[in-house]
Amino acid sequence: MATLLRSGIPLAEALGALVEQLTNVRFKAPVSEVRAMVNEGSSLADALAKHPKIFDELYVSMVRAGELAGNLDDVLGRLADFLESSQKLKAKVQGAMIYPMVMVVVGVAIMAVLMIKVIPQITDMFTQQGKVLPLNTRMLIWVSDFIGTYIAFLIIGGILFTFLFVQWTRSKDGKPAWHRFLLKTPVLGQLVRTINVSRFARTLGTMLHAGVPMLRALDTAKQIVGNVLIQRAIEDAKKAVTEGESLAQTLKKSGQFPTTLIHMVAVGEKAGQLEQMLERVANTYDAEVDTKLARLTSLLEPLMLVIMGGAVAFIVFSILQPIMDLGQLSGPK
Repeated sequence: MATLLRSGIPLAEALGALVEQLTNVRFKAPVSEVRAMVNEGSSLADALAKHPKIFDELYVSMVRAGELAGNLDDVLGRLADFLESSQKLKAKVQGAMIYPMVMVVVGVAIMAVLMIKVIPQITDMFTQQGKVLPLNTRMLIWVSDFIGTYIAFLIIGGILFTFLFVQWTRSKDGKPAWHRFLLKTPVLGQLVRTINVSRFARTLGTMLHAGVPMLRALDTAKQIVGNVLIQRAIEDAKKAVTEGESLAQTLKKSGQFPTTLIHMVAVGEKAGQLEQMLERVANTYDAEVDTKLARLTSLLEPLMLVIMGGAVAFIVFSILQPIMDLGQLSGPK
């Protein structure tokens, strides 16, 4: 849309060209409806607002500001850059979590097969001899028997626990407690805070640059941020700004935002370049997210290998020890 409008093509014709190029049927129908409403005299922002599942508040607010200021092409270009940056950040986080999740799933599956199928067959010959087995071997046999006997209950219990935990993290009381715990977790908490601060800075900076009023921009930025505690800090900042206070000072009082962001916001407010400063902060924190993700991944990989290696070593040692000490085992009690 930005490219077509910059080329001097009227809005209705640009929408028509987009409809012809779209191959996604689920997206093509809403855009066709938007074009029809624009042809009937509706503004683009009002037409987009009819489809909130596709065009969120940030999108609609920026388009509305662009229409009022007469720079819709620039706003759409900036909005495209914002969406691409947000998608890249999301892809980085998801990509970093894939390897640990795969390792956990594969590790649990391997341990389940060992405990249910392999270990009972090997340890049967020990129990049939009636000898007193080492403590670690008896523990291994007990765990194997327990898992083999109650595997169905363990699976159902795990699913039920996961469901209840997810419901708790979405509840009114559980969500703040969970988000507070995440922010206080070593390494992970810093990453979560950096991601949320980056989203806040980029959203607010992009909307202010597009001409969206401060209060509406803060409202939208609050919705983009995923952490409840930071959302509350943004809401308090909005109320303080309404009363004429400085945004930087309000963010500082909350204790949820890093010093760098507060300093840059203060400088931007004094120099009248708040949106530029916010975008610089967002770029800085995006780079910091890359560093923290790499650090987190580098910590998780050896940690998971040590845990899995320790479990396998315990199993092997518990099986080999009775074999090596077979001649020294005492008789049955």
